Amino acid sequence: MRPHLPELVDTMVEGVLRNVPEYARPDDPVYTDVIRSAVAQGMGHFVQMIADPDTPWQEVHQVFFDIGYGEAVEGRSLEHLQNALRVASRTAWRYLSREAERLKKPRELAIALTEVNFAYLDLLASAAAQGYARAREKAAGEREQRRGRLLSLLLSHPPAPRDIVVEQAGLAGWPLPERIAVIVLDPRPGSGGEGPAGLPPFLLSGVDRGRPCLVMPDPDRPGGADRLTATVSGWTGAIGPSVPLEEAGVSLHWAHRTLDLMAAGRLGGAANPAGAQDLPADAAPARDRPGGPKRRTGAPAAGRLVRADRHLPELLLQEGWSLAEATARRRLAPLTELGAHRGGRLAMTLLECLKHGFNATDAAEALCVHPQTVRYRLAQLHDLFDYDIEDPALRLELMLLLPVWLRDAADGEH
Repeated sequence: MRPHLPELVDTMVEGVLRNVPEYARPDDPVYTDVIRSAVAQGMGHFVQMIADPDTPWQEVHQVFFDIGYGEAVEGRSLEHLQNALRVASRTAWRYLSREAERLKKPRELAIALTEVNFAYLDLLASAAAQGYARAREKAAGEREQRRGRLLSLLLSHPPAPRDIVVEQAGLAGWPLPERIAVIVLDPRPGSGGEGPAGLPPFLLSGVDRGRPCLVMPDPDRPGGADRLTATVSGWTGAIGPSVPLEEAGVSLHWAHRTLDLMAAGRLGGAANPAGAQDLPADAAPARDRPGGPKRRTGAPAAGRLVRADRHLPELLLQEGWSLAEATARRRLAPLTELGAHRGGRLAMTLLECLKHGFNATDAAEALCVHPQTVRYRLAQLHDLFDYDIEDPALRLELMLLLPVWLRDAADGEH
């Protein structure tokens, strides 16, 4: 077989270039030389293994490992390489069959050559597949590193220069959006701070202050909330407000603050604007749903994804909580004198009346009492305070202070 190799290699290379257009590069003689070298080494090794079954395999394995690696680097699938290997093997087999018949070799020899030819082809394909997989792993690792660097730039304080962010986004393959929202998740025990697995590529992921965090592009687009809910199903976390790209740090800050409030049991649904709902990452327990009894202490409820901008009053109060508590004790001192039970009942009545524009019927429906009961309690409230509780100028202040007072009163009663 050895004397036939030069002519056989030419025939195999010609067959590959003719049948695999992706490899036909007439203007690139170097590329053709690489193909010819690979074919020559492969066939030379094949013949040498017939002469000596103990012939080392490492050199040829590395050649085809590098070819597979190069296919991945050039962005092609392995389909073209596998097709080229099949064409080369078929060409070699036809040539050898004709020569075996011309030389009147035994039929058993031709059958044996066929079997070892296919077995050898599998070995070459396996070596190429290993190289391809290694390149993909390396590229994925580099891409994740670049995405992690991009996340750090976006969340940095002060913000990184725009041109640096644009350059890093290009390297990471992440199209820069106009607006983003940062999601911070409650870490799970034993996770090492890792976030959800199998995240879609449009989300950047990392860790900030020991918590998994995600950057979501274009959060205001239709269907954005649905995509996010499916992605973090079962996780508890907070979504910062939608902000321009260069203000990502603002969204991150308020996402952290919201999750802090959840952990402290200071985030309920009472202060939510009408119709504003959080996202259930899974079904949340009744005690954590808007309108249900509020958690006081401990970890956030499992499977609840809270929007920071749906809890604006509570977040603003948290920034000045000590001032709010002191003001509530002074402004609502008459309720404190009545005790937690009776004072709490009147405080809830006043809060619902403020929320419903002092419409006794609507407030009674929210409190599940008779409208006349609301009117009776309102009369008591007017007698208790030395200022007009229906003064529009005081309405916002009272709506902020009453939840603070109710929370303190409930803790004291417990």
